[in-house]
Amino acid sequence: MINWRMVRYRLEYLIFQTLVCIVRSLPLRESVKLAKGMAFVIHRCLPRKLTRYHVAAANLRTAFGEECSDEEIDETIYQMWTHLFRMVVEIIQLPRKLHRGNIFDVLDFDYPPELITALCSGRPVILLSGHYGNWEIAVSVFGLFGFPMGVVARELDNPFLNEWFERFRQHTGHRAMAKKGGYDDMIATIERRGHLALLGDQDAGKRGLFVDFFGKPASTFKSIALLALEYRAYICVGYARRLPDDFENNQWVKFEMGCEQLIDSTQCTSKDPVGEITQQFTTALENAVRKSPEQYFWVHRRWKSEPRVRAKKKRQTETIQEKKAA
Repeated sequence: MINWRMVRYRLEYLIFQTLVCIVRSLPLRESVKLAKGMAFVIHRCLPRKLTRYHVAAANLRTAFGEECSDEEIDETIYQMWTHLFRMVVEIIQLPRKLHRGNIFDVLDFDYPPELITALCSGRPVILLSGHYGNWEIAVSVFGLFGFPMGVVARELDNPFLNEWFERFRQHTGHRAMAKKGGYDDMIATIERRGHLALLGDQDAGKRGLFVDFFGKPASTFKSIALLALEYRAYICVGYARRLPDDFENNQWVKFEMGCEQLIDSTQCTSKDPVGEITQQFTTALENAVRKSPEQYFWVHRRWKSEPRVRAKKKRQTETIQEKKAA
């Protein structure tokens, strides 16, 4: 019998490899035009239900309220898709375009001196970011500087694509770790005082810890703070956001690589250290996103889960209203 799933995976991989060949053969400006063209198709031509347009619009409205008009929200979503397709192009180009000799031509650094001290301290560092900017470039730079990390990411359904991205993450010395089922690897790495890189901005479900993100409670993974506290780890909330293009003076794209906040878990004196640290890194990520909102992946349902307390109060209110009505 024909395994149609594997046929689909192979077809997807063939399409992806075709895109890889096209992107690698194009001049820089033409590759940017390609990304913008694909964004136009996604945003203007496909059904909005398929592209999760209304989810992104609702998230932007939650984050910025009445500050944004409908036109501004629509433009931000279009720029978001442009950014994501440009990111794919940059990932394909990165092994040839970024190396130790040109790091300072490609990146402007904005980080406290304490970050270098933390990386060389012998204590583990958790490099934490979100689906913002080009997080793959940020991780690659640490590898080029000689700080290999365990890169935690969700495995892709397509095994061929998953293998390609694993090889990409490993080409600068990192080790790929599965987000699901890779907890033992993470613990082993951090016990050896190694470093981890992961994204921490997705909904953690009803069992997550609710902290404010853009002023609204969002379910957040508390395991990050627990790891930091147990193993005396630093948390570096970092990002690599694309700066305005200057093709006349730059041979490639330009990024600002920053550390929004460096959290030392050993300095936490709160009665609720997990809650305090989780709120700290969530607020730091929010501050980074505010610098370039169009470079954040707004189609994730970040506020999908609601606090149980709120749901309980809602049921109590409904019960009281029913009694009054009776």
